[in-house]
Amino acid sequence: MNWFLIAFIGYFFLALTFVLDKFILTKAVSRPVVYTFYSTFFSFGAILLYPFGVKFLNNPFDWFIAIASGLAFGFALWAQFIAVKKNEASHINPFLGGIVSITTYLLSSNFLGEKLTDFQISGIIILIFACFLLSFEKTRKSKENHIGFFWAILSGLFYAISHVSAKYLYGFYPFLTAFVWSKASVGILAIFLLFVPSVLKTFKKNKKVKKDKTKAKKFVIIIVTLTKVLGTLAVVLIQYASAIGSVSIVMAMSGIQYILMFLMIILSTKLIPKIFKEYFTKKELLVEWIAIILVLIGSILFII
Repeated sequence: MNWFLIAFIGYFFLALTFVLDKFILTKAVSRPVVYTFYSTFFSFGAILLYPFGVKFLNNPFDWFIAIASGLAFGFALWAQFIAVKKNEASHINPFLGGIVSITTYLLSSNFLGEKLTDFQISGIIILIFACFLLSFEKTRKSKENHIGFFWAILSGLFYAISHVSAKYLYGFYPFLTAFVWSKASVGILAIFLLFVPSVLKTFKKNKKVKKDKTKAKKFVIIIVTLTKVLGTLAVVLIQYASAIGSVSIVMAMSGIQYILMFLMIILSTKLIPKIFKEYFTKKELLVEWIAIILVLIGSILFII
């Protein structure tokens, strides 16, 4: 199995994770804050890598950066889940991808001194245009749903802060050390979310709960666990492909996940509409495909 195939499988799993997130937030877990809690809590598991050469950070400022990176990532997830719940996943996730690329490069150029090439500037322009196209939709509740794009922009900003602050640490520490402390600190948000009533409610046992509800709860746990496993596996596969192959090409393949996700959504809408369905017009489908292709082109320009 070569690195290209490994990366492709990784992006396939990531696309599937995006679709399952939408299913969970509309069918299983009604509150994004609850799903955020479970998504961030397991980040503490990164500490298990400590015996493999992870060191403590050198000073309070670096600890502050690591914690800021983790908390920003957690808030990014929270805002993303709200956006996905309020809007169609086929619109929000590619839109979010474009926002993350734009804001990450803008922040890194200003705070880390990275310079943008002419190709990268062209990529930003294309991504901005693609984002506007992705915001086009003709759903029955378009005015209400468009608030999801506000949350996507907020999520993209938080992701950018997380990526740039983590990149700062990578410049001073071995990869594993910076990775563990910046990712384990994501779990700090879960501690605060424990005090949210809707999160606390999930831990309370109700003796009057019917058997069918108990079975439904077990089903939700299985789906959520599967989603987290697929997401983790996707990251591992993509990182491994980058290690044994061309990291530039692997990163440029990120646009593939949006194409795969879009195909999954179209197929599920036609084949299993009772389980998962999104509303499309013919004009919307055409605009969506053009926008996704532009996201892919813009992403490639960033690494040329």
